Amino acid sequence: MADRFPLVVDSSNNNIKELPSGDNLDLTGSGIVTSSNGNILLTPNGSGVVRIDGTTGIDMESGSIGIKNSGSVSNIKLYCESSNAHYVQLQSPAHSAYSGNVTLTLPATTGTIIGGDAENVVKIDGAVSEKAASNATISSTTAALDVRDGSVFQLTLASNITTFNWSNHAAVGHVSSFVMKVIQDGSGNRTIAWPDGTNSVTVRWPGDTAPTLSSGAADVDVFVFFTHDGGANYYGFTAGLDML
Repeated sequence: MADRFPLVVDSSNNNIKELPSGDNLDLTGSGIVTSSNGNILLTPNGSGVVRIDGTTGIDMESGSIGIKNSGSVSNIKLYCESSNAHYVQLQSPAHSAYSGNVTLTLPATTGTIIGGDAENVVKIDGAVSEKAASNATISSTTAALDVRDGSVFQLTLASNITTFNWSNHAAVGHVSSFVMKVIQDGSGNRTIAWPDGTNSVTVRWPGDTAPTLSSGAADVDVFVFFTHDGGANYYGFTAGLDML
């Protein structure tokens, strides 16, 4: 049999006809390809949908998938295995919630995404773990702490800290909190000048009095801090002194 062109439905009369060779759609083996960078359009009528039957799934060799809508947010429904009785819907936020395009990167480990209850309280089945304590950055007598780096920080004193910069706090109305472990070096007697309004951060201590650090060599002190006003005020508490 001679080579044939693809068959299509003529929308004007619902007749099946061959695409002429001038059109950019060809059948090659089991594939449908276009020439001249043409698109392949599947347009169902009315409320019809594009449906791909089969039991082995869909394999996209390369590229990305874009889902676009007009008047409603785009979504994907993932159905359960029992007669498609239930589904989980993943969907885009509304236009008003965006300040730019967003990329969500999934972890490269097997696990389950954390969920929340009806009151948006996070629900976790099993234990919670976090990476080991992050080290505050020290340059001579200046220390810097990025609150986003963790919830437990370690500061090993090799000199007196006269400038202590804290950055990247949660926005006003949200909470940033962390634990700080302070370690004296082999010499001891090192001190810290806690933030006092410099760089818009002030640490508030009970009785408006900062604690005195343990002064012995290798001594360990532990402090707890939190803020809910964008870092303008951190409330500081002594969890333990001279713990080593």
